[in-house]
Amino acid sequence: MQNILDIIRNPWPWYLAGPMIGLTVPMLLLIGNKSFGISSSLRHVCAACFPADISFFKYDWKKEIWNLVFVLGTFLGGMIATNLLANPNTFVISQATITDLRALGIQDFSGIMPVDLFSTAVLFSLKGLIFFVLGGFLVGFGTRWAGGCTSGHAIMGLSNLQVPSLIATCCFMVGGFTMTHLLMPYIFKLF
Repeated sequence: MQNILDIIRNPWPWYLAGPMIGLTVPMLLLIGNKSFGISSSLRHVCAACFPADISFFKYDWKKEIWNLVFVLGTFLGGMIATNLLANPNTFVISQATITDLRALGIQDFSGIMPVDLFSTAVLFSLKGLIFFVLGGFLVGFGTRWAGGCTSGHAIMGLSNLQVPSLIATCCFMVGGFTMTHLLMPYIFKLF
């Protein structure tokens, strides 16, 4: 039993984890003719909890209950992994990444998420407003505009050889690189 826990607790190499994630797509298609994606679950929650007279939310969300169960399972799995199956080893970050982050003013590398960015003090500051509220709005807007999120396009769309998903995934990557290498240094200097 301890060997199984050790396997689960330690990070898995990309060549095992990647194919397992990738095989989720054909399993969903073969078992239930379902498409993988996370962002659509917010629409299902809104349709279920706030049945307003909005055409976008007028559909049979109960047919998509599997998606809500999937998202709930993902959340619960993350909670179990964080609280019961935490990796006992020290979190390892490459020295080059630490150097780059220190240049941006991030100094605390004690956990998986830097406290300099992810603390309640930051959350309720101007920096938090920009990073979390404005950033969250932009991610949500982009997800709606692109017709799906990164996981939906990059995993589901590309595996189905959909050209719009290839274009969306390329745009996600360009946007991520642009934000990381061109915009973030200026945003961090403001704060």
